Amino acid sequence: MDVYTLGEAFAVVTSGRIRHEHEARLDVTGAEFTVAVGLARLGHEVAWLGKVGGDELGVRVLAALRGEGVDVSDARVDEASPTGLLLKESRPGQAARVTYYRTGTRLTQGNVPMDRIAASAVLHVSGISAALNARDAMRAAVRAARASGVTISVAVNYRDQLWPDLREAEEVLSELACSADVLFVRQSELDLVKPALTGGREVIVIRGPRGASVRVDGVRHDAPGLSGPVVDPTGSGDAFVAGYLSALLERLHPADRLRRGALVAAFAVSSTSEWQGLPTRAELPLMESEG
Repeated sequence: MDVYTLGEAFAVVTSGRIRHEHEARLDVTGAEFTVAVGLARLGHEVAWLGKVGGDELGVRVLAALRGEGVDVSDARVDEASPTGLLLKESRPGQAARVTYYRTGTRLTQGNVPMDRIAASAVLHVSGISAALNARDAMRAAVRAARASGVTISVAVNYRDQLWPDLREAEEVLSELACSADVLFVRQSELDLVKPALTGGREVIVIRGPRGASVRVDGVRHDAPGLSGPVVDPTGSGDAFVAGYLSALLERLHPADRLRRGALVAAFAVSSTSEWQGLPTRAELPLMESEG
């Protein structure tokens, strides 16, 4: 397995302002879900561990992942609980407003297959799992990866709606970030994880349209953002992670890793879905010609 990832997937209902709209769009989503699909479309072997409800939305989540070639053999179904739901209100000129409708479908430490993680090249986790009370599972996965020499990839993915206590967010996310060999952090998240910004880990700072940077072996590398149509920027960071990890697995130069991350993110934001617009390997040159 190239990459093993774990996290939560949701159904997502997207509309304009809910109090006025009569139409909405149904999709599925999730930070690690997007990373898994992005890597699979680029030709990598990926496994996703999550827990969904025993309902039609849970079936849709797993069917979408299977259809993309993602290994979901470790995924769990909780027949007693519904799958989580996001409500996303899109308004012109404003960031989408997201409301989480949480359920009891949470991963536990006992759900984590240590042997499968140990046999992977990379473990990828994010701060979303830490916020959604899957911390024991996430920590168990990180311990298993560390004990086996598996590269640990962490995306901070801070969402203020999920962290009522900012101090708790700083403590938990800093702990998670310090466990990383490869750390993805948005410009706005740097102050949250200051303890992790020193040391030998590979820190990738994502600046959205302004590009991204990484420091490897004491040398800083930069890549510009790509211009192109932006339908919905939600999920662009997770798409970037998929592109960067793909290039990391192929041992490309750091500048080329940033470039592939930017390319995959550019595809993602051109779609109303966080993952449906992600490119295959054959499609990557199409956006390069635009950039």
